[in-house]
Amino acid sequence: MSKTPLRAPARSNLKTALCLGVGFAAIASAAMPAIAQEADDESPRTLQTVTITATKREQTLQDVPVAVSVVDESVIAKAQILDLNDLQSLVPSLSVGQLQSSSNTNFVIRGFGNGANNAGIEPSVGVFIDGVYRSRSASQISDLPNIERVEVLRGPQSTLFGKNASAGVISVITKKPSFELGGNVEGTVSNYNGYRAKAYVTGPISDTLAFSLGGSYNTRDGYIEDIGSGQDTNERNRYGLRGELLFEPSENMSFRLIGDYDTIDELCCAAANVVNGPTGAVVNLLGGQVVPEDPTSYKVAYNFGSTNNIDNGGLSLQGDFDLGNMTLTSITAYRESDLEQNADSDFTSADLLSRNFNATDIETFTQEVRLTSTGDGPVDWMVGGFYFDETVAIKNELYYGADFRGYADVLSGGALDLVEGALSLPVGLVFGQAGQGLTEEFGQDNTAWSIFGTVDWHATDRLTATVGLNYTEDEKDAYGNIVSTDVFSGLDLVAIGFAQTLAGYSVDATDPAQVAAFAGANPLAFAAIQAAVQDPAQNTLLGLQPLQFLPPFLDFPNTVEDGHSKDDQLTYTFRLAYDATDNLNLYGSYGTGFKATSWNLSRDSRPFSSDFTPGSPVTSPGSSPIRDAGLAVNNLTVGTRFAGPEDATVFEVGAKLAYDSFAVNVALFDQSIEGFQSNTFSGTGFNLTNAGKQSTQGLEVDASWNVTNNLLLTFAGTFQDPVYDDFTSTGFKIDPSLPLSASNELDLSGKKPYDIPETATSTSATYSFDVKSLVAFVRADWQYESPTDYFDDPANQALINDQHEISTWNASAGFTTEGGLGVTFWGRNIFDDEYVTVAFPTTAQAGSINGYPSQPKTYGVTVRKAF
Repeated sequence: MSKTPLRAPARSNLKTALCLGVGFAAIASAAMPAIAQEADDESPRTLQTVTITATKREQTLQDVPVAVSVVDESVIAKAQILDLNDLQSLVPSLSVGQLQSSSNTNFVIRGFGNGANNAGIEPSVGVFIDGVYRSRSASQISDLPNIERVEVLRGPQSTLFGKNASAGVISVITKKPSFELGGNVEGTVSNYNGYRAKAYVTGPISDTLAFSLGGSYNTRDGYIEDIGSGQDTNERNRYGLRGELLFEPSENMSFRLIGDYDTIDELCCAAANVVNGPTGAVVNLLGGQVVPEDPTSYKVAYNFGSTNNIDNGGLSLQGDFDLGNMTLTSITAYRESDLEQNADSDFTSADLLSRNFNATDIETFTQEVRLTSTGDGPVDWMVGGFYFDETVAIKNELYYGADFRGYADVLSGGALDLVEGALSLPVGLVFGQAGQGLTEEFGQDNTAWSIFGTVDWHATDRLTATVGLNYTEDEKDAYGNIVSTDVFSGLDLVAIGFAQTLAGYSVDATDPAQVAAFAGANPLAFAAIQAAVQDPAQNTLLGLQPLQFLPPFLDFPNTVEDGHSKDDQLTYTFRLAYDATDNLNLYGSYGTGFKATSWNLSRDSRPFSSDFTPGSPVTSPGSSPIRDAGLAVNNLTVGTRFAGPEDATVFEVGAKLAYDSFAVNVALFDQSIEGFQSNTFSGTGFNLTNAGKQSTQGLEVDASWNVTNNLLLTFAGTFQDPVYDDFTSTGFKIDPSLPLSASNELDLSGKKPYDIPETATSTSATYSFDVKSLVAFVRADWQYESPTDYFDDPANQALINDQHEISTWNASAGFTTEGGLGVTFWGRNIFDDEYVTVAFPTTAQAGSINGYPSQPKTYGVTVRKAF
């Protein structure tokens, strides 16, 4: 990033943000893009009623006493929402981040969310497509044909969805097959040689059987130029097919069978240099390139492109049975997600890392059964059961490239040659050689089941009390096996220094009897030697520990660590909803949520400190279960094998006001997660740990106003005050001045979490009009997020010396003929708002920062024909 001065703290406090939100709502207010944008011809300036199924029964949006945003098909088409990544421009409480690959997409609601970069971590935001749980982001980001609406539920939703989602839910609903022949075709041409095509057809096969078939194709050149490999990256190349059968043998019975397959084959995603630290000069010395500190030049220098190959597919069968005063619903689903990716993870054109390959295969089976009352009595109820069975298998390969040895030599001042010589090894031919590295296998088997339900008691015609319960039991068996061929990372430099020192006393350190005799005869001198070899000032070999990037790994399960976790939790919701008038609904609720243990299925998995005391054996580190069992390996450090469960709570009060031409929904919330599963990149790996407590309090406003018959204004805003109430991050970064066995602890308690804006808004205006026989519209929307830090770590934040702020405009205009031909001209990020979406310490390059630049402006024309 070019070194512009740090912006003045534009970050408003919560009071200011609340005033801003109320002011917007009072002046133009807008809200849920969910409120459809077309007026009823018989009722001018009347907002369309939106029906949703977020509470597992059909209700109008204004009647649902839950904080939920809905984006319907008309807004999706007009705003050119291509996938779930674009959805955040309309729902400010939702943040979507795409990281180093197409599959590493993270969904965050109210600042809570995780799941990227580690297949062992299920997301805190659950994604459901037509009632089927999608457990990982690789299976969530596909283009879908014929979306009817997307519902975003904020806060824990354990009593509504069998698979607990501790931060919220994104529920995508597609259209069912129709018994009338119809369909549409759509084509788009855009800049960067973008071409998109969609087709959908539906109709009857018989009086009781209907079908639909949809397909999509989406391709675009990359918008980032790789001057190293000569390839453009951040491209799009994906397609999908989806077929459905709807069988209705009687009025009381319905079956919906869905089969889908989609594939992604892309070069993505480039991380540009933001801060060029001292290692940048070393890369240049080796003949490599770095495009320094200019991420929005959309240029990088790699020696090969980062490939992504993702195949998703599945089958689901939903059965609905009308049993008179209740409905029985069953949803059975099986899904597979296969991912292969290879990344140039040194982010330079030097061949430091020749391969960082990942192959992940996920197979998931789910079964949900639900009974829902349909009577007119004073009590409505829903009870259900959910079963989840998933297998995750991961293979990784991380190998050094041809330039790595030269890189290490420069950083060490030629010390690797000296060590090789001292150990009587062939100089220049042993350490840091091309092809050395790690071959890894990780995986887990996960089974979970839950029983959940709600009861609504209509105490009066206007007052309803709701109680919801969920009991979940989740069991996982995880494993990790690594073979390391990095010879240098396996050296115990403390023990080498120890041996060299004892040799000066004519003691052979490899002979336990000689060592014991020397220690017994010279206890003070021996203790001094043990202390000295752990001191970098006295044992200069310790200065080489930062170059031991890939130390040996302790496989698990083992005789100490069983690789097994089993969690269970009872969560609940209490709610009161009151219809104050026919136009005003009030509600208050208190709810809890739960997410089970997540295992660290990566090379960064480490034993807990309770199981191992780090240190070289020659320093007498003391007893610990792993050491006592004879399992200790050289340079083993402590960390986490898993992060324990998350427990979420939310207190919320809200009001929903609706008139013919105006609607506004307001929610005040106090939400927290105990044990939030934090997965932070440290520069050489990810630290998976539990934050003691993270919370946020704030206000959400959703409003919509038909100012005239033709003009609709919408506004949605989230104004919050997030904080780490209690969080000490261990293993956050390794200080090169400390021995390998030591790590820093960063106390973040009382601090604001990074990358969570205090103010996030989405404002839109749509003007609809007729030109002769054409139905036309013009639309613009503005997405704003207040400045946020890029890092929790103040040292890294000081390096980048900038904040993340968004002010993005999108626009579209189009018309539809009487014959169903529609043409839309559109542009996203039309004023080229440039920023870095996510920043991180550059791999094995201390003092450097890389980040993902925002997508530049895109524009095009879409032609659609309905029939």
